[in-house]
Amino acid sequence: MLKKQLSVFAIIFLAFLSFAHAQDLQIIKQRVKADLLAPPVNEKTINQLVKTIRPDGTWPGINYKDVSRTGFQHKDHLENMLALARAYKKPGSPLFNDPAVKRTFSAALDFWLANDFRCDNWWWNEMGTPNLMINTLLVMDSSLTEKQRAEGLKIARRANLETFGARPGGDLMPIAGMLGKQALFTHQPDTLKRVIKTMAAEIKISTGRGINPDLGFHHRTDNVTSVLTYGTNFASSFAYWAATIRGTQFSFPEPAMKLLVDYFLDGICQSQVYATYPDPGAMNRDISRRNAMEKENAALPENLLASTNYRAEELKTVIRARKGEIKYNRTRDRYFWYSHYYTHQRPGYYTSVRMHSSRANNMEEPHNEEGIKNHHYGDGSMFISRTGREFFNIFPVWDWQKVPGTTILQKKDVPHWKQLAKKGKTDFAGGVSDGVYGVAAFDFVSVHDPLKARKSWFFFDDEVVCLGAGIHTDTALPVFTTLNQCLLKSPVTVNANNKTTVLKKGKHTLPEVSWVCQDDVAYIFPEPTSVNISNGEQTGNWRKINHQAWATEEPVKENVFSLWLDHGVQPQHASYAWIALPAADAKAAAAYSKKIPVKILANTADLQAVQHTGLQRTGIVFYKAGSISLGDKLTLSATAPCIVMIKADGSAAPAIAVADPTQKLNALQLKVNEREINVPLPTGDQAGSSVMVQ
Repeated sequence: MLKKQLSVFAIIFLAFLSFAHAQDLQIIKQRVKADLLAPPVNEKTINQLVKTIRPDGTWPGINYKDVSRTGFQHKDHLENMLALARAYKKPGSPLFNDPAVKRTFSAALDFWLANDFRCDNWWWNEMGTPNLMINTLLVMDSSLTEKQRAEGLKIARRANLETFGARPGGDLMPIAGMLGKQALFTHQPDTLKRVIKTMAAEIKISTGRGINPDLGFHHRTDNVTSVLTYGTNFASSFAYWAATIRGTQFSFPEPAMKLLVDYFLDGICQSQVYATYPDPGAMNRDISRRNAMEKENAALPENLLASTNYRAEELKTVIRARKGEIKYNRTRDRYFWYSHYYTHQRPGYYTSVRMHSSRANNMEEPHNEEGIKNHHYGDGSMFISRTGREFFNIFPVWDWQKVPGTTILQKKDVPHWKQLAKKGKTDFAGGVSDGVYGVAAFDFVSVHDPLKARKSWFFFDDEVVCLGAGIHTDTALPVFTTLNQCLLKSPVTVNANNKTTVLKKGKHTLPEVSWVCQDDVAYIFPEPTSVNISNGEQTGNWRKINHQAWATEEPVKENVFSLWLDHGVQPQHASYAWIALPAADAKAAAAYSKKIPVKILANTADLQAVQHTGLQRTGIVFYKAGSISLGDKLTLSATAPCIVMIKADGSAAPAIAVADPTQKLNALQLKVNEREINVPLPTGDQAGSSVMVQ
């Protein structure tokens, strides 16, 4: 009798569970459909699509023959279908249930199903096309014929967890999301469960593809940062589903939610200007796409906030900043030791440095023939952003051998794009930070040219001190170090030979320059220096940097400001020293130049060091074991190459931050005056990170 009762209870429980799953599935489906229907309907555009469709279901202006990696305008056809579906099914739309819209949609869909276009680029076949197809099917849903449902679903199902693209990294998460939508369309709760489990399992720390131990992101095994491309798509897909399944039996586990929030706030937002604009220093081939540096919307943090209370106030701050309601005032430094990428956030500006090493490629491969001039983009580039708009769509007119921050051999042109991405050649590339201040350093060995240099950057509140030494090449060509190449937003003011002038537009070679100012960013020279300036119109085109079909040779013109140092032909032991002073006008630059609060203690191929007396901070780069006097009463020595940021007052050194840029050491010894300190260094996946010594 008891056994029979238990059996009855089990049947009732399973029935209840099945009912609950079906109910939750319907809730999730309605949320997804509401999201797909949210964009506004452009009645004029839809009427034009209805008017211009051909009898065979095609539209003029779309090349249906070119399925190459750089072509595939077929995406326009797919996007037209989704727009028509939205116009037809959206309540309140002026074309809601319009028969002409329905006929146009059906003709376009039937044409696609009859031809089933495939692109030479796998991404469209396994991601792009299936995504647009399943979105369209979900919107039209009951208005589809059985044949359209069945044939459309076959195409949508090319996005699945068994395909090439569904590998760990940036693509697996979006593909899983597409499979989730398929489960909603076909009412399969077990498939949705599998999707949610797969997505949650991907939210983990990985030393390969995915979220890295430093909260950066790698999409491939080249160790090139992809936090703002694949890494953001990864987070966006997860956050979207987290918000969509919230409050149901399918919800994500809290540990996964917390790690994703940490990654968003400390990885993605730390790689953005004011958590809103992408830092060009963290971008790859995507910089060769039009409008790639547009500001981010608030969807990702809003979805996270809808799904968890973890770090809620910080998420709210980012949301308000992205909506323009408040100014983002965070002060924080972070070095991403897995990606050779240093970030420096201040309330009035943002800057970053990007490097490479024998542990990483210099740059992402120019896949699909995008970013084909990026050869020197990671060679110690430093981008200064005060507004986040300094580099918007500048890249078609750029001189690609004057990347900001880099030291480059000036050739006739960069090599062919097939020779762009190469493994780095140096072990010494790293950074140290105490969370507020820090140092980045690079034993730079070019992967393209016979050129070497020792480069370092010292990050304080109001300034970044930039040093270079041991600049050497045996090739009889000039070597330039570029301080900046950005949009020209204001007149250029220069102080040379103790005289301040405003430059006319053109090209200038000026001796004995103490400072330069443009767009409220000043460039200070502790010792008067000869500089080169270009402030005027530059012409180029998108086709020079991107071979996608949309990128034409139509001229692009922009007013550009460039500032660089000429080390001469075949330099042997050249050096430089300059100070970036963001958020400073000409008056502030003049005052700063007369009373510089930083002191360059050393700038050689073996040792580079800068002291900020007001902050009581000194940054030191030991390229080999050595010693340095930090004042009358304090000496610091190191037994191995390292980077150090020391807080010191007189003879006391209460705090020292240390990092091993070679990521090879288990420990090193520091000596502060006569006191020896043994410093255990992080190993394994923490090798290269900063350690604090009290």
